[in-house]
Amino acid sequence: MDAVTIALELAVQDPAGVRIAREVGAARVELTQALALGGLTPSPATLERALDAAGEDGPEIHVLIRPRPGGFHYDADEIAVSVRDVELAIRAGASGVVIGALDASGALALDAMSRLRDAAGGASVTLHRAIDVTADPVTTVQTAIGLGLRRILTSGGASTAIDGVETLRAMATAAAGRIEIMAGSGVNAASAAALAATGVDALHFSAKRTIAGDSSVRMGSAADGVGGYDVTDRDAAFAIREALGSGLRRP
Repeated sequence: MDAVTIALELAVQDPAGVRIAREVGAARVELTQALALGGLTPSPATLERALDAAGEDGPEIHVLIRPRPGGFHYDADEIAVSVRDVELAIRAGASGVVIGALDASGALALDAMSRLRDAAGGASVTLHRAIDVTADPVTTVQTAIGLGLRRILTSGGASTAIDGVETLRAMATAAAGRIEIMAGSGVNAASAAALAATGVDALHFSAKRTIAGDSSVRMGSAADGVGGYDVTDRDAAFAIREALGSGLRRP
């Protein structure tokens, strides 16, 4: 296939994932923890080590700011924690943050979003998949533009990006170059080219592989007790890159 000019972003949880992102030529990583829960704010030490792994010429580190699993309607304490997490991430050297907050009606919470944006002090701000549970993601693109955000991570309002291709195409059209649209959720080598063809600016994926747990002792309330954990799979990441051809870019 012809080369596709598109940026790649990997969702990673550790320095090893950052190193794979660097190898694959990703423009950015979204640094997180607890990918199985949709991602939560990583620790300061994880960010420190991720920055070291990226080096001066590696992928940008963008930190997911999400104080808990579940929905995106946060109380005052959760917003205050998130604002402080934004400030600390940027102060530590992150290139940007990934945020999202909704109001009681399910629309973007403008006050909370403005506070989080302002806490970034001019650094890059991405709206995460909170947009996918709003009533109309295409209309919400305009709200994100009005907030002055840099990009939107979205599955087109579906559980996986490949099931949201028509909405992704409409979102890219609505953005009209005023904000970046990045497709994510379930992106793999089989779906990458079709997603790139929607006109989005970037693809976001975790390329994760699960390491199975080997304990019969239950801890916590999770169904699998101690359970396994996810790591970034180098082969899966490279397979996605190869599916797109060689025309990757770093914005």
